[in-house]
Amino acid sequence: MTTKVALVTGAGRGIGRACALALHDIGFELVLVGRREAPLAELAGELAGDPLVVPTDVADSVAVDHLFSQIEQRFGRLDLLFNNAGLNIPSTEFGDIEEADWRALVDVNLTGAFLCARAAYRLMKRQSPAGGRIINNGSISAHVPRPGSAPYTASKHAITGLTRSIALDGRAHGINCGQIDIGNAASDMADAMTQGVPQADGRMAAEPVMAVDNVATAIRFMAELPPDVNVPFMTIMASGMPYIGRG
Repeated sequence: MTTKVALVTGAGRGIGRACALALHDIGFELVLVGRREAPLAELAGELAGDPLVVPTDVADSVAVDHLFSQIEQRFGRLDLLFNNAGLNIPSTEFGDIEEADWRALVDVNLTGAFLCARAAYRLMKRQSPAGGRIINNGSISAHVPRPGSAPYTASKHAITGLTRSIALDGRAHGINCGQIDIGNAASDMADAMTQGVPQADGRMAAEPVMAVDNVATAIRFMAELPPDVNVPFMTIMASGMPYIGRG
């Protein structure tokens, strides 16, 4: 086997798009997933070969089952899942968070990650040769919260538990699982960082950001590791953001 297959969720823009390009550059066949077909098709048009484009709501178990059926029919296997799809809501003080917003965010960030990881795990376990790698997109929020970020922060702490559990259960089957915790990558979700975001002391302050290509470089590093090596957790961040120490 010389060709490996990678699935990237949230591939239509930002971090997912940059990481899909990086994985393509090192020879992966790609499965591009997102809610909207147009940006996925645009990305596929930039790539050599014939990427599999499957518009999918990762929070929908039926849609995820359909996605993995197409992967197995087309490629017969999956070697890498970058579990990247996610969303956020505007900064909201805890007491004002709407239940509907909480559920919508958790459905994508946590349940969607679970559904995709479970389907990938099942395929990686039964394929021949067995094994593969799952990389979950965590966040700096998996370590510390921002003001007004309870739903997002809770979902990313949960991703850490998911990562640890998959890594442990996957040992017997050659399935590695790691997590990349990203701080202030210059994607749509981080646009507000350059304008000013709430700080722990009540101030609004702009924060430095980094290019998404740096995240793509990190994902490429993890993807190229041999099967007997895993990076359980990696943090990559704009070096001047208020995370280490007191800011």
